[in-house]
Amino acid sequence: MQRKVLLSAVSSILIEVGFEAAEQTALETLVEIIQSLITEIGNSSRAYCELTGRTEPLFADVLLALVNMGIKVSEIEQHAKRPSKTIIPTPVPSVQPKQLSILQAGVKQSHPSHIPAHLPAFPDPHAYIRTPTHKQPVTEYEAIREKSALQKRDTERALNKFITKTCETDSLFLSQDSIFPLIACKPQFPAYSVALLPKDQVYEFDEDGPSRSPQRKKVKDTKEEEETAKGESETIDNPYLRPVKLPPPKIKIKDLLPT
Repeated sequence: MQRKVLLSAVSSILIEVGFEAAEQTALETLVEIIQSLITEIGNSSRAYCELTGRTEPLFADVLLALVNMGIKVSEIEQHAKRPSKTIIPTPVPSVQPKQLSILQAGVKQSHPSHIPAHLPAFPDPHAYIRTPTHKQPVTEYEAIREKSALQKRDTERALNKFITKTCETDSLFLSQDSIFPLIACKPQFPAYSVALLPKDQVYEFDEDGPSRSPQRKKVKDTKEEEETAKGESETIDNPYLRPVKLPPPKIKIKDLLPT
């Protein structure tokens, strides 16, 4: 867009001077020269501005830059007041830029008094102050009661489904596959017998009974352990993976003799 404006300015100056036509290469060269001149004036003005400790150039900075480049300021004023000058209209973009809808979280804060206004604005508060990652807990009485009732209802339904799948059920219809199963009501006498007799334990009774002596029982258990270890050693080829063999316990002869 800026290069098009410079091209229009160069073309109008050529028409004022008396040219009727020009080659494209000549126009591009003149536009490049004017663009380089304006850029140099801006850089020099910026340098004089920073040399005095300011951030915005003044007219004096631009004047010093023009004098340093050898341009006469009086001739610029005469050239601006010439009668046969051409005014270039303000360029209007053909396509208006579309305003993007940017998602904004929170309200942006303005600059404090110690921060210059030319610095960029602060970002959204969640970017440097805090970022809420969870919702605030609900403290309303009605919402808490409703949530508690929903949890109670879901718990009851889950327990009912579990019991209907694991226990016996009754049906109000003659078909075997009932859509609405009912929990079978089979009372037990006494009602606390299930709690007193747990079914998850297996009790093994001794075949020989309590009449067998503890010494014979100990000898038998030792033989069974040796046979088990022998069978495991035969199946395992790696000696490092075999179980540890303990020495057999010493048996006194007095204990074997009948009393």
